[in-house]
Amino acid sequence: MPTPAEPKPANSTLSARIRKSFPSPERVFSLDVGFRAEPGFAIIFGPSGSGKTTLLDCVAGLATPDAGRIAAGERVLFDAASRFNTPVAKRGVGYVLQDLALFPHLTVEQNTEYGLVLLPRSVRRQRAAEMLQEFRIEHLRQQRPAEISGGERQRVALARTLVTDPCVLLLDEPLAALDATTKSKILDDLRRWNQAHRIPILYVTHSREEVLALGERVLVLDQGRIIAEGTPHEVLRAPLQETVAQLAGFENIFDATVEAIHEDRGTMICRLSGIEAGGGVLLETPLIRTAAGSMLRVGIRAGDILLAIAKPAGLSARNVIAGRLVSLERRDVIISARVNCGVEMEVYLTIAARDALQLEAGREVWLIVKTHSCHLMQK
Repeated sequence: MPTPAEPKPANSTLSARIRKSFPSPERVFSLDVGFRAEPGFAIIFGPSGSGKTTLLDCVAGLATPDAGRIAAGERVLFDAASRFNTPVAKRGVGYVLQDLALFPHLTVEQNTEYGLVLLPRSVRRQRAAEMLQEFRIEHLRQQRPAEISGGERQRVALARTLVTDPCVLLLDEPLAALDATTKSKILDDLRRWNQAHRIPILYVTHSREEVLALGERVLVLDQGRIIAEGTPHEVLRAPLQETVAQLAGFENIFDATVEAIHEDRGTMICRLSGIEAGGGVLLETPLIRTAAGSMLRVGIRAGDILLAIAKPAGLSARNVIAGRLVSLERRDVIISARVNCGVEMEVYLTIAARDALQLEAGREVWLIVKTHSCHLMQK
């Protein structure tokens, strides 16, 4: 969604305090967030329905908050207290949606010039040409959207938005449909563009890989609230909330009870709640500040679990757990194995490992879990 460029301060920041409610017959959804985004990438991360797109719509002016204030640098975009609301076309906010919304009857060059309609034609053509060159699509300028690839259409959408020189850029899962190689190249070009322009970019994604590759800062939304923020390492490597752990790739999350504490070893023993009453499995985990009898949640990444077809010995790993294979499912180049060991755990294997071990449902196996692969969260 290109808009005519407004004057912007160099290296401006985006500050927002937003409250917005949407009553419905089923429930009332309420977005209530406050944040500050410096120049660079701020990743908006969260499950579906957490309020990510609503947040972007409020910054763009497509939705009006019930209360709050939004400013880009010193320029106020919205202030509920003074009833001030900058029109969408005058905000200087660039917005690229997942569906791109390119005009099918216009060429690449005409699509790129669209947001500069108020400028003289010579200026429009020059700025569009520079932007097409920067995003490596100048050779497509006379083509129409239906005649170019998905990655090329995405480059056109970015060029059309950025040619207006926005003060803030909003990206709502713009690369979700692209393959990893195409996505990586576009992100490299976008990163290079922003090194020269230094504006806040709010980037919505469901991809952990994009968070780690792009994010200078991550805001995690859940049910309309920011529940975690910080660098990708701070937020995803040691999540404090279960929602964040799920987004961060902890495929196995269990209820657990602390049964014993071994301060001399720096560990404790937790019993994971089992599939059947009285079942479960004992697991040695890192020591945290808690007491015997406490209830916790334990998260383990599927890729952090080793699988053996014979009981291993002489390992440094403290957790060797007998189980039985329930199922094997191929997901691209990864095999997802589900193992019943008192609880059901998901384990990731390579195709070669599956074939070499001759794995099949019903086979007895052993799982090996390092103590420090067990991530503890408050229940």
